[in-house]
Amino acid sequence: MADTVEEAQGSWDQDLAEALDSGGSDSEMERGIVQLQEHSVEHRAKMWKIALNVSGKGDSLSPWDGVLDLPEQTLIHNRSQQLIDQLGVSEEERGEMVSDVESVITFYCKSRNITFTPELSLPHLLKPLLGLKLPRSDLYNCFYAIMNKYIPRECVPKGRPFHLYRLLLQYHEPELCSFLDTKKITPDSYAINWLGSLFSSHCRPEVTQALWDSYLQQADPFLIFFLMLIILVNAKETILAEEADSKEDIIKMLEMSPSLLEAEDIEDLFSLAQHYQSKTPLSLRKMNQNLFGSSLVALKEEDTDLSQALCLPVSVPEILQANQLQQDGVRFFVVDCRPAEQYNAGHLSTAFHLDSDLMLQNPSEFALSVKSLLEAQKQSLESGSIASGEHLCFMGSGREEEDMYMNMVLAHFLQKNKEYVSIAKGGFMALQKHLVDMNVEGLDSSYMNWIVSTSGSHSSLSSVDGEFLSSPGDSKGVKSLVNKMTFALKSKSVNVKEKMISFIENTSAPVDRISFNLPWPEKVIPDRHVSSSDRVGKPYRGVKPVFSIGDEEEYDTDEIDSSSMSDDDRKEIVNIQTWINKPDVKHHIPCNEVKETGHMFPSHLLITATHMYCLREIASRKGFAYIQSRQALSSVVKITSKKKHPELITFKFGTNNSAGVEISAVERYLIPNAGDATKVIKQQIMKVLDALESS
Repeated sequence: MADTVEEAQGSWDQDLAEALDSGGSDSEMERGIVQLQEHSVEHRAKMWKIALNVSGKGDSLSPWDGVLDLPEQTLIHNRSQQLIDQLGVSEEERGEMVSDVESVITFYCKSRNITFTPELSLPHLLKPLLGLKLPRSDLYNCFYAIMNKYIPRECVPKGRPFHLYRLLLQYHEPELCSFLDTKKITPDSYAINWLGSLFSSHCRPEVTQALWDSYLQQADPFLIFFLMLIILVNAKETILAEEADSKEDIIKMLEMSPSLLEAEDIEDLFSLAQHYQSKTPLSLRKMNQNLFGSSLVALKEEDTDLSQALCLPVSVPEILQANQLQQDGVRFFVVDCRPAEQYNAGHLSTAFHLDSDLMLQNPSEFALSVKSLLEAQKQSLESGSIASGEHLCFMGSGREEEDMYMNMVLAHFLQKNKEYVSIAKGGFMALQKHLVDMNVEGLDSSYMNWIVSTSGSHSSLSSVDGEFLSSPGDSKGVKSLVNKMTFALKSKSVNVKEKMISFIENTSAPVDRISFNLPWPEKVIPDRHVSSSDRVGKPYRGVKPVFSIGDEEEYDTDEIDSSSMSDDDRKEIVNIQTWINKPDVKHHIPCNEVKETGHMFPSHLLITATHMYCLREIASRKGFAYIQSRQALSSVVKITSKKKHPELITFKFGTNNSAGVEISAVERYLIPNAGDATKVIKQQIMKVLDALESS
């Protein structure tokens, strides 16, 4: 009989290990969780060690000399004693357990170079593990694995995880978040031990064990943020009813909320957490992956400062993919808040325009626009449009000074307790950069999104043939948008091709609409050299410069660093306006310099009688720029553009010799109204060529 029991138990252990290794929630795992209620502490210990991937791991404490000599050793010893006293163990066990806890904490602090302080939740985190009666080596291995995988970096007052949690609360429960903000109650004031101990600081041992059973099974470190969210959501009515209470009383009430949990509540707690997780942009975790893992990997300097974030930031790739690739989950209704002239010059095809300048300039019109926006969102959801989404995502230009009014619009929606409000990280500049990146890398893309331009007015969307939808609130507006854009994508008529060729050849009639689809077309149009009909003058002779305008080839071998300048030149800083006003500057062209990596930099092209200068703006010094590039107009050998993105202009510089054209530099710029810009550059180049040929 004993043999039969042992065989069954061994089979159960094997099934459990396989289920945990697979990371799934299959029947074996469910059976294991249920049977834990009937099995000994030993079997829970096995499950947790398997889930934490420490089964069979050696003694990490073996290299340590066991000396307890940290400056804060007395504090560690006292906290260890307090912890064991809470467990109510016998005197025989007490001494050994205190020694285990103190050793584990001391070695961890020494090996990680951490100063132990009263705020740290390390003792709380050890409490559930002590209930497993593990040897000291396993106790440390489990503790280390949990700290490394599940406790976020900067879990300290005013730390990044608490700013992230506040943004999550604001996204789903703006009213509750606003209430706590008004009371100046920050998440770290009540949730620092929740996060630092995975709730073991306030939950009863049996509740913590049930919670950790499920939590370790899920193996998702970000799930803790959603469990914390559900704790507040469930207590929402109670919290809002505490309006008259003091800040300290509310904090105390919030901090103790997890203590009300029962073991039977855990299943519902996780179900609700996973539901809220499915309604949250994936950017929350993708932008914050480095919160977890080895602390040797520091947070990057360029990471968003979440303490200054007005609302939850969402990446451009997620915005583009969400409405294309999934029926359920997060779908975005994009609101472009740039001024009308910027929106008309180019915008995401599915974006609704809400001119943020109107908020101060014309409040009544702004109120009507907001009403139209909400109506358009409702109708797009009902019609199942590709532009539909219950999650509002606001898009600005990507420049802080220009997005000031957009931030006011965002604050307006948040003050109205509008849920699911986010902001496109990097704004329209990030959108342009991402689309350029995708094309430079030649990646195949399954989502079909376009940047379109229109001469339409505020909150209007242009169709392919130039007609305008009367208003985003029009019941046919957003619904018919997809069909019109699909038509634009599929149109391969000669007329469309001629318009594109005409555009880059700098005719006076620019294309009304610019479609941007991925990947770049395989078919290329041959380079067109300037003919005698293009200008008054003699044809090329000898080894004079070659100049042509044509469509950029898909596989370009002339990929040379865009600048041919010395280090000293790069350091030269100039006042932008002073240079623009120079008498020898004939044309000023605002643009974005596009590097081979796809990075874009706000810049200015200045055209003189003989040279083209690129001034790259200095973000930290408004009004100043680096002289990024100086190129003689006589060295321009080719100006090309992409068929699907004619605003992306490539200049190639070089010389013509007996062996052919030798390219010395390649520069790319994203130029609004590129047709007009390249036209004036071409005219100036022709003057230079004429002067050279007549000399």
